[in-house]
Amino acid sequence: MAGEIDASVDDQQYDRMEMLKAFDQTKAGVKGLLDSGLVKIPKIFVRPSEELAEESGYKHTTQLIQVPVIDLSDIQNADKRKQIVEQVRIASETWGFFQVLNHGISSTVLDGMIDGVRKFNEQDVEEKKKYYSRDLKGRVGFNSNFDLFSSKTANWRDTLGISFSDQINTQELPDSCRPIHRESTVEYSKHVTVLGNTLLELLSEALGLKPDHLIKMECSKGHRLSCHYYPACPEPELTLGATKHSDPGFLTILLQNQINGLQVLNQGQWVNVEPTPGGLVVNIGDLLQLVSNGKFISNQHRVVANCIGPRISVACFFSGHFCEVKVYGPIEELISEESPAKYKEVLLTDYMMKFLKIGLDENPGLNYYKL
Repeated sequence: MAGEIDASVDDQQYDRMEMLKAFDQTKAGVKGLLDSGLVKIPKIFVRPSEELAEESGYKHTTQLIQVPVIDLSDIQNADKRKQIVEQVRIASETWGFFQVLNHGISSTVLDGMIDGVRKFNEQDVEEKKKYYSRDLKGRVGFNSNFDLFSSKTANWRDTLGISFSDQINTQELPDSCRPIHRESTVEYSKHVTVLGNTLLELLSEALGLKPDHLIKMECSKGHRLSCHYYPACPEPELTLGATKHSDPGFLTILLQNQINGLQVLNQGQWVNVEPTPGGLVVNIGDLLQLVSNGKFISNQHRVVANCIGPRISVACFFSGHFCEVKVYGPIEELISEESPAKYKEVLLTDYMMKFLKIGLDENPGLNYYKL
């Protein structure tokens, strides 16, 4: 397998599509490559030379700059809640990212979710292959790079996707998620749904709206877990775990293990989002930037590859129920003569399908909807 997609193939012999197909047909993902013993990454994962050169243009991060950390304890106390809402507002307007502590999800549930992702990816490859699929509308599916055939460069990661947009039959979950880890996955889904609604209330208040405004807009109706597994990489400087992008939905809540990798772009500088024990990372998505009429920002971020691993993360995407006909535009209360609408209305199904088709390499999806 490694020989078919050897990184040493020279440019004249390089047939990218054939190498992509050969990789995809193994159904073993990036971990399969690593297990085969390769010491150089295949060419399909190597970033273009101009992109690597551009990297030197970014300022090197210093940890004097940190993504805001917000403590949600005592959120029911009126005075404390006002402080939290203000912290959420500032973070959402300036970073589009923040971490939350004391969010109500126990370490047992968090650790169980991470452990389930690890066990799925480290089980016998023949078992994983049963779930390998490029049908992005499926409830449960495993693949490497959802945009493998449309991206300029493949990313060094494998992903198990689980959709909770409809009532999922727990028997559909992989064997590695049953019975203990299946319960952890369902339990985590329940808890992260509650947290998502809490955050949407805070974000509504931060926009000067009633607490249930974004919830009534069905911003949290249905969610999808993308369980990412980033194996150790033999040449991390040549590739990425996830290409620079912004998230298409309303809100993302990210659980990560204690291996660095996530970076957010702030004032031309890539800033490490340091894993905080018990903490969860929250970021604003494109659709929330759109409905907030640009008040909140959906910031670009990426995941760097690492020589140690695996890095494991679970991204919960709140993107609305995009199987339904739903139109979103700037919230009426946020539009005035002084602050006219900045975006056109979007049909949710069209918006999400455009993202899935384009992948992570192109311009932010919001660019298509600016007025």
